[in-house]
Amino acid sequence: MPVYLDHAATTPVRPRALSLFTEQAALGGNPSSLHAAGQRARRALEDARESLAGLLGAHPSELIFTSGGTEADNLAVKGLFWARREANPRRHRILCSTVEHHAVLDTVEWLERHEGAEVVWLPCDAEGVTSVEAVRSELERDADSIALVAVMWANNEVGAVQPVEEIAALAAEHGIPVHSDAVQAFGHVPLDFAASGLATMAVSGHKLGAPVGVGALVVRRDVVVTPVQHGGGQQRGLRSGTLDAAAAAAFAAAAGDAVASLPDEAVRLGSLRDQLVEGVVREVPGARLSGPSDPARRLPGIAHFTFPGCEGDSLLFLLDMMGVEASTGSACTAGVPRPSHVLLAMGLTEEQARGAQRLSLGWTTTQGDVDEFLAVVGRAYEQARKAGMAGRESSIRTASSR
Repeated sequence: MPVYLDHAATTPVRPRALSLFTEQAALGGNPSSLHAAGQRARRALEDARESLAGLLGAHPSELIFTSGGTEADNLAVKGLFWARREANPRRHRILCSTVEHHAVLDTVEWLERHEGAEVVWLPCDAEGVTSVEAVRSELERDADSIALVAVMWANNEVGAVQPVEEIAALAAEHGIPVHSDAVQAFGHVPLDFAASGLATMAVSGHKLGAPVGVGALVVRRDVVVTPVQHGGGQQRGLRSGTLDAAAAAAFAAAAGDAVASLPDEAVRLGSLRDQLVEGVVREVPGARLSGPSDPARRLPGIAHFTFPGCEGDSLLFLLDMMGVEASTGSACTAGVPRPSHVLLAMGLTEEQARGAQRLSLGWTTTQGDVDEFLAVVGRAYEQARKAGMAGRESSIRTASSR
């Protein structure tokens, strides 16, 4: 079996979640139907909603099921912007962290291009942590023009936990809603929506052991969000569409197992992560760890490195050939690899960012997985570095012959 170190992309489905999913899917039933099958599906759905809400520190009525984190982010960012601007046309500015997932980043940029939004990009420090002072400065400059603030709970590439509650408290002084993409955080660090001060928060099932295709947006009861899609008026009219009771049940089961084991699992994964970090530095002395230097400020399961003199994709493919599945952690548009916007925002050069590799651990990761990875990473790096050097020399010869 390959060593799987890409849990931040998706993690294997947990046994209890898979069992509940198949059981409920076999029963069928539309939760909006009034007959027995429909009401049985409705009970499963609402039980899942209540369970998830409790795990998130929210009221069940605040939890809106979606198809995943991307839909939840789109509904929150677009919905908040449209609702706030409709209430007051002056509210056209969006404060957005520079290290957001593309589900938020691209949505904000779409609003800028098509809806007249003015975007203020909040800088981060060299560890990938968003600046609270930048938020304070924008609030002092012109709070009345701000429609919303978007800052993720924890970064999906370098694992940096963000000052969400501090930013939400500042924005609350001016009545400005804050949205947080908590997709990478849920099930890995403690979350409490009610205590956070957030207006909306996105989570996803497949990051913690549910099937791909289910997520949720938590929307505070006093927050107005304009729907992105329309239809049957399900879920407070915020997200119309027939609900998937089987996926909801699986999501609740996976989240319940993840949160129940969180304290012990955070210690276990943190220890494996630290061994992995020490091993990489030993095997590849030039490798540079990205993200916060304080392990307590990083997600327990993520170790992100930049490897000098090699392309991340080359290292990825070589590791894959050696039985290790990892990720570059960078965006790829139309099949063309590009440096991570997160690493560039942290101050890395494009050349440094191209050598990125994200190693993410999860509930199935063992000591043996870490040992097997460390046994091959040095060899994989040397081969990737030689390939990178050969590629650069070829480019130089081609350029000089023109």
